[in-house]
Amino acid sequence: MSDLFAELEWRGFLHHATQQIQHHLAERPRTVYCGFDPTAPSFQVGNLMPLTLLRHFQLCGHKPIVLMGGGTGLIGDPSGKPTERPLLSKEQIRDNVHRQRDQVARLLDFDLKDRRALVLNNADWLVEQRLVDFLRDVGKHFTVNIMLQKESVKARLDAGISYTEFSYMLLQAYDFLHLFRKEGCTVQVGGSDQWGNITAGIDLIRRVEGGEAHGLVAPLFTTAAGAKFGKTEGGAIWLDPALTSVYKFYQFWLNTDDRDTERYLKLFTFLPRAEIDALLARLKANPAAREAQRALARDVTERVHGPEAAAKVIRASEVLFGDFDPHAAGDAEFDVLAQELPTTTVAARDGLTLVDAVIQAGLAKSKSEARRAIEQGGIYVNQARVKDVARSIGGADWLAGRNLLLRKGKKDYGLLRLGV
Repeated sequence: MSDLFAELEWRGFLHHATQQIQHHLAERPRTVYCGFDPTAPSFQVGNLMPLTLLRHFQLCGHKPIVLMGGGTGLIGDPSGKPTERPLLSKEQIRDNVHRQRDQVARLLDFDLKDRRALVLNNADWLVEQRLVDFLRDVGKHFTVNIMLQKESVKARLDAGISYTEFSYMLLQAYDFLHLFRKEGCTVQVGGSDQWGNITAGIDLIRRVEGGEAHGLVAPLFTTAAGAKFGKTEGGAIWLDPALTSVYKFYQFWLNTDDRDTERYLKLFTFLPRAEIDALLARLKANPAAREAQRALARDVTERVHGPEAAAKVIRASEVLFGDFDPHAAGDAEFDVLAQELPTTTVAARDGLTLVDAVIQAGLAKSKSEARRAIEQGGIYVNQARVKDVARSIGGADWLAGRNLLLRKGKKDYGLLRLGV
């Protein structure tokens, strides 16, 4: 367990930590928690960093707790937000908790006897709290002066902060106290914007129980290009495949900027140091091959969505952008592509000309435009260039029995599929 701190430091997880936490972790197995407020129906890739951090603790012999904020989510955390969060209904919060809970299953080990991961919901103890009792038992240990110095509050003073969000710190501190009492939890982790809330909990445990507790926060960061991590032109990258397809999830990691690749390999994978160093060396020698990004995308996609789903999207991606022969692809790969490419279902496989196929695939608006594109060498059938305007589509052209992949130029694709 003594190697954990060095491993976290090398991987870039350490932004700030309490004094003596390294000694505390080395003494014996500890229980560690991280809280997540269910303000959306799914985790997004930014949540992967603290979840991965919990898994590192578990691999080193500690017990992780994922705390779903069914209670605190009703209030709203002011951390990192320039304005007040819109309040969600109790029904929305409850539904989000259930959906996010299912996503944790692959990310932590729930079968280990001595350090089996737990998923708890703070609504179980916060919602039934009596206000006067809470103010007497918890609120009296916090001075307004100290609370105003916390970064999450101080950053909002000019814009304004409601008493509701101002009180969030007390609720999170009480979570830590509750888990200290009920689960023997002595360590809380999170992003660097949570440092003030975490230290409030540590102080509350010391004041109420005379106990020792610690905190560790990872950095919040933007990409090397200055964009917010986990955001694309299409919005956030979600872990729920119904919100972000497995294919788009894989592509997000595959398209990682060379400048961000080392950091992402260390933070989001469990690849050993020697393997990461080798991947980075090959990236430097041949950036165009993107071998490091492929390893990153495969590792994270397998962990979040499972090896089988990852294998399908990798093959589908290789059909479009790699050296994978589309004739070797199965219907499962084309099922993936059908969700990502403009796709048209056709009724019959016989009598279809290439000109008509190009039009049906949406790659040309007229026969003259289609012929011109074919004659100029801009049309590809199953990734092979075709310049014969008289060509017809034969039985052998239908991949996996019913798929025809057409491309115009470098990036415009269309998929025709026979109806079943």
